[in-house]
Amino acid sequence: MGSMITISATEDQGEIPAYVAQPDSAATAAVIVIPEIFGVNAGIRSKVDGWAALGYLAVAPDIFWRFAPGVELDPDVPEQMQQAFGYFQQFNADLGVDDIKAVLAWTRGQGIAKTGLVGFCLGGRLAYMAATRTTIDASVGYYGVMIDTMLDEAPRITRPLALHIPTADHFVGPQAQAAIHAGLDPNPLVTVWDYDGLDHGFAAEHGNRRDDAAANLADQRTRDFLAANLA
Repeated sequence: MGSMITISATEDQGEIPAYVAQPDSAATAAVIVIPEIFGVNAGIRSKVDGWAALGYLAVAPDIFWRFAPGVELDPDVPEQMQQAFGYFQQFNADLGVDDIKAVLAWTRGQGIAKTGLVGFCLGGRLAYMAATRTTIDASVGYYGVMIDTMLDEAPRITRPLALHIPTADHFVGPQAQAAIHAGLDPNPLVTVWDYDGLDHGFAAEHGNRRDDAAANLADQRTRDFLAANLA
């Protein structure tokens, strides 16, 4: 069971609320969990707790802290889904990368040698951006949105990146998926896994979007990927 703390943002921008879970014994690596557009809700807290149970220092920053601090939304509730879309429109991804840099500085300040990042949806996009713009040691993105519009940054990837792509993602269509493969498959640092016939959100911890078999497969791949690259 974790707790809420605050982490100083870069350039004195303020304090970032974050959910943190500590492992039972001393952590040798950390995992930053970047939420979907629904805030640090029960599903994201469960993911953080899961990483801590595996021995990592785990932390999920509230990426909407500048305009909707503490919001927790349920994607199975239509009104809350629309509210989340509105927050997505307000969100500044460049500032989101600043926040990742702040959390990365915090994990290193805890004496952690290596830090990985796992992001979902908007967080999946930020996982890609972290791989191109920060010194994160390894990143994993689940159904990241708008990555196809940022492939000009791909040459800046210098550390391992993995992406989970459901082929029936109604937010990331076939053309976008093809562009991602064309732009990233040649890079030996990038691993892309496709999930045939699955839609956006298939690895959510809770709710109607989850596909148990695919989520379990994707999560095991993520655990193996980070274990190999954060050792």
